[in-house]
Parts: sequence; structure tokens; C-alpha cells
Amino acid sequence: MAVTQPAGPGPAPDGRGPRWLDEEERAAWLSIVRITSTLPAALDAALERDEGLNYFEYIVLAMLSEQPGLVLRMSELAAVTNASLSRLSHVAKRLEGRGLMRREPDPQDGRATNAFLTEAGLAKVRHAAPGHVAEVRSLVLDALSRAQLRQVRAANDAILARIDPDASTQPITPRPDPREDTRS
Repeated sequence: MAVTQPAGPGPAPDGRGPRWLDEEERAAWLSIVRITSTLPAALDAALERDEGLNYFEYIVLAMLSEQPGLVLRMSELAAVTNASLSRLSHVAKRLEGRGLMRREPDPQDGRATNAFLTEAGLAKVRHAAPGHVAEVRSLVLDALSRAQLRQVRAANDAILARIDPDASTQPITPRPDPREDTRS
């Protein structure tokens, strides 16, 4: 993965080539590459070992668990889990086979499909969550001060503003459950 020019950082001699990384930029970039490849693998291994779920399956269940009625359109679930509908459908089929979720046509829009977390799925995510949070704390949060956490979030938000400008992967704020009467 060549990110620095063999002769050193800076623009190509003709001024038209790539802006090569200097040593500080290269070190930061390679740190990001290492985190984005090793952290998901570590979280995945812990969830597989402790709960028989991979990281993506857990995130799917967790996102559903945060919604009123434990339901979300598949297209919205794909967005917040940063997955293609094809990948999500494959995982949903596997989770359905284990009785952890189900899919049904959206009664408001027959073209859409809703994903529902089952009682078994809710029990599974509730059982898995404490261990997952402990792993997140152990691997990430406890390694950083509050000031560093704010810096990491600010840096991540700056990057996300460029790669996800519509914030389509931002977790959905739970909507009020239409079945619950919120009037006084």
C-alpha cells in the first residue's frame, strides 16, 4: 500500500501528480487502517465466542432493539448498519432461521419490508449486550481519557461528514410507537 512517494512526501516533480503523504499523515492513515481492520475482528471474535453471533448480526439485532415496536424497514436497517440490502437480506434469513427476527411486508407500503425483532431476538441481544459493552470498554473506551474520547469523536465526525454527508449510517433516533397513546 504505497501512500508515500518513493522519493519522499510532497507533490510529484511535475506538480500534477498525487499529493503524497508526509510521515505524520502516513502514520495517522495507517493507524486508521489498523483500527478499522482489527477492532471489528476483535469484537466479532468476542461475540462469536460468547454469544454465537457475529458482529454484524449483533448490530442488526441491537438496532432493532432500540426501535419502538422492535421494528424497522429493511431499507432503514440496511442504512444504519452500513450494509447493502442484499447482505442484510442474507443475514436476516439466517437470523430468521434462528428465530431471532422475522420479516413481513409493510402494511403501509407493500413495496417495502419490515424487520421485526422477536422475543427470542430481544432476549439474545439483552443477554449479549453486557459482554459486548464490557469488550468495547476494555478495547476502546477505557484506553482513552474523556478529552481523548471527545477528540476521537470530533475526528470521526469530520471524516464521516465527507464519506456519509447525509448521515445515512447514523443510528436512527427511536420513533414514538404509534401503538402507544402519548396524549395526556
